[in-house]
Amino acid sequence: MIDIAYAEWLELMFRWLHLIAGIAWIGSSFYFMFLDYSLQKEEGLPAGVKGASWNVHGGGFYFMQKYTVAPETMPETLHWFKWEAYFTWISGFSLMIIIYYWGAESFLIDKEIMELSQWEAIGISVGAFISGWVIYDLLCKSPIGKNEIALSLIVFVMILLAAYGFTHVYSGRGAFVHVGAMVGTIMVANVFFVIIPNQRIVVNDLIAGKEPDPRLGEEGKQRSTHNNYLTLPVLLMMISSHFPMIFSNQHSWLVVGLVIIIGGIIRDYYNAKNQGKSGSRLKWQWPSAAVFMLILMVFISYREDVKVAEDDQLEANDVLAIVQTRCVSCHAAKPTDKDIEKAPGGVKLETIADIKKYSSKILKQSVLTNAMPLANKTKMTKKERQGLGDWIKRGMPVEED
Repeated sequence: MIDIAYAEWLELMFRWLHLIAGIAWIGSSFYFMFLDYSLQKEEGLPAGVKGASWNVHGGGFYFMQKYTVAPETMPETLHWFKWEAYFTWISGFSLMIIIYYWGAESFLIDKEIMELSQWEAIGISVGAFISGWVIYDLLCKSPIGKNEIALSLIVFVMILLAAYGFTHVYSGRGAFVHVGAMVGTIMVANVFFVIIPNQRIVVNDLIAGKEPDPRLGEEGKQRSTHNNYLTLPVLLMMISSHFPMIFSNQHSWLVVGLVIIIGGIIRDYYNAKNQGKSGSRLKWQWPSAAVFMLILMVFISYREDVKVAEDDQLEANDVLAIVQTRCVSCHAAKPTDKDIEKAPGGVKLETIADIKKYSSKILKQSVLTNAMPLANKTKMTKKERQGLGDWIKRGMPVEED
């Protein structure tokens, strides 16, 4: 007998595609940003060439040149870099549908935060992705877009406001992933609506014998730079569902802000280094990133130390009753939750022996964070979480017969 979990296989295939396409996109993006920053003026370069860069890789030497606008004539072969970005978004949005739209009641909706139907949750999600791109694009095209510092600060605030909104609409898990997905959508839209169309106009002008508009290249470079600085924060947001400590904080929108700052600082270091900068220009990033990382760790790790009165301490039978009521609908040999086919992670919690075996995971997922039960569908109370944590910390005593 072959046990085929179709939903799991579907998720695995799209997750693998997402990983492959994302690596390809990020790799080419990082390389071209390096190339752009490493360009040097040299004697004998053709007219219109901004600079050149010597690279060595795989046992060979490469001599790369960049034209300020475009070469005088259209080259016979031209390599485009776009499908990596497109397939990253297509696979990512497919995962959003498979995990967060189909399983909205488990992974996206938390009725303690907001009462939503499945279609209301999906509608808000799609609307947020579209409006996020529209607002960002309008900002870039407005007079503010000419001031990179002002634009960066406003986009940063825009993402923080979106994060605040998501955390007051969706579950912690769903909210954090939605921030990453919204920013990722902006990044891919930059490629689809700005960078590639501008490049096509330049190519068509060359073919027609016209002089391309330099503004098109400048606009594409601006959007490419934004993508470069947003990449590292988005990567962390997209894997955040595996780390409840990140998204379970009641002020997780502030976590988003710290992640963006840390990722941006790290990228700035590499960009400055690739430009050949030295001295003080390269001395502040890693210490600053370390300080902000320490702040992030303290911020998400702080938990109020709760003391459970001796009269309120739970016994093993009490713990078993709580777990059977709140957790076993998913964590059982035959889950009763309609969104769960198999016990997540193979964790079954049907006996006291099971609970003791997985006590560290229970402590992390249901006591130190509110990641489980999923979207708190079974309505585990704060008092139950505290009692469960206290029992585990007391060594999980079991009554003697």
